[in-house]
Amino acid sequence: MTDFSKHKFGTKAIHAGAEPDPTTGAIMTPIFQTSTYVQEYPGKHKGYAYARGKNPTREALQKNIAALENGKFCLCFSSGMGSMDAVMKLLRPGDEVITGDDLYGGSYRMFTKVFANFGIKFHFINLHNADNISKYVNVNTKLLWVETPTNPTMQIVDIEACAKIAKENNIMLGVDNTFASPFLQNPLALGADIVMHSVTKYLGGHSDVIMGALVLNDEKIYEQLAFIHNSCGATPGPMDSFLVMRGIKTLHLRMERHCFNGRKIAEYLKNHPKIEKIYWPGFEDHPNHEIAKKQMRDFGGMISIVLKHSTVEDTFNIASSFKVFSLAESLGGVESLINHPATMTHASIPKAERDKAGVVDNLLRLSVGVEDVEDLIEDLKQVLG
Repeated sequence: MTDFSKHKFGTKAIHAGAEPDPTTGAIMTPIFQTSTYVQEYPGKHKGYAYARGKNPTREALQKNIAALENGKFCLCFSSGMGSMDAVMKLLRPGDEVITGDDLYGGSYRMFTKVFANFGIKFHFINLHNADNISKYVNVNTKLLWVETPTNPTMQIVDIEACAKIAKENNIMLGVDNTFASPFLQNPLALGADIVMHSVTKYLGGHSDVIMGALVLNDEKIYEQLAFIHNSCGATPGPMDSFLVMRGIKTLHLRMERHCFNGRKIAEYLKNHPKIEKIYWPGFEDHPNHEIAKKQMRDFGGMISIVLKHSTVEDTFNIASSFKVFSLAESLGGVESLINHPATMTHASIPKAERDKAGVVDNLLRLSVGVEDVEDLIEDLKQVLG
């Protein structure tokens, strides 16, 4: 099998992890739709015994995603939250986690409603300045968990600075790289220990799969996570694995268009009279823009806007009036979506905490797709005027 780890991104996206089927020569990885495998006699098999543990389709995908993140190991899970759940299971009662105050609502819910009940303490802090982290580090701190760009206010967190603090204090650094995708950002190269993806989003790219992934280089941590992966069973099926592999083959092409369209729309909305504030890391006045330039290759297709003088009812009416953008949760698909975080993706966060993080009731999040950008701008015009 050819080693594609040294090739360019687009070549890796298409070829890494894939090899012709040895039986038929099929160029696409087969869907090994089986729950179990025949053994020659008890305990002797060809590396596969039960599909929860291993499946050839899933293994091919894991090799592919690892290559995209320049990592040695990857584990795919049945959802992004399933992958985060596995990371949290590395912790023990009394351990502490430092994370951001602008965080995906599902992550916040898992931390506060599930793992806090098992004696794990979470600190939700402003990560705009990485120096702020040291104030919360103590002997119980075991994990620093960051999103960058954050969901939904697109805060940029300095991964390299976080990694330096984590290494000095023997803390694991996990980075949710969902908004950037491996096309734009590679946290392992900046010192992260674990990279997480909601594969549902840009990696899958077609809004037809739910999946998560963890990528890492540390063999010891990998073995611990692989044990949890198999033992707890949040593993994806072969059909989903096949669909994601198919999606990844165009990841580099899609991301180029997401970035192009995102820039055009951000520039259109920048000085719009009905927009009070816009969050997009490509603007020079965006907080930590210089860090974004340093650790990202482009600025992506995620944009959030705060509507000027807009009541909740006004905001709902605007969100429901688009014809090309669809009002829906999730992001990263080929189609453009609009989302109201306060009542959708971040509804599980108390209002006071949402407001503090900037997730106000008149904020809308746009996932800019790959349609013709002129049509997307016309759609914005017909709604915003």
